Amino acid sequence: MPTSLAQRLARIADHSTLRLVHTGRKSGKEYEVTIWFAVDGETVFLGTMNRDRQWVRNVKKNPGVKLRVGGEEFSGSVEALGDEEEMRHVYVLFTRKYWAAWLLDCVASLLGRSPRTGKVDVGRSGYFRVQLKG
Repeated sequence: MPTSLAQRLARIADHSTLRLVHTGRKSGKEYEVTIWFAVDGETVFLGTMNRDRQWVRNVKKNPGVKLRVGGEEFSGSVEALGDEEEMRHVYVLFTRKYWAAWLLDCVASLLGRSPRTGKVDVGRSGYFRVQLKG
C-alpha cells in the first residue's frame, strides 16, 4: 500500500536536522548542507539565522532542492516566506522543536520583542517553505 506524503513526513518530523541538496547559483554544482527544519502536515519549513548563507543565495536563483532525512528523500522547490502570519506560525513551530530557538524566544519575550505577540522582525534570519512534489 502506498504511503502518503503526510505519513512519510510524520516519520521524519522529530529528526533534528535534514540534508538540503541544492544547486550552486554560479557553478551549477550540487551542494549539501545540514539544516534545521519543521514539518506541518504536508509542508516542510526551513530556517536560517543568516539569510546571507550560500544555500539561501543559491536557492533564490535555483529553487529546486532535495531533502534527505531518516532514510527518506523528498524533492521540491524552495520559496522565502513573506506573509507575517505564516512567519509567526513557523517561528512557533521552531520554538517548539528546538531548545535554542525556545531560549531565544524567552529572551525576546523578556525584552518585549517576541514575534509570538508583536511584529515579526526576523532580522538577519529567515524562513522558507519547501513545496514538495508528491
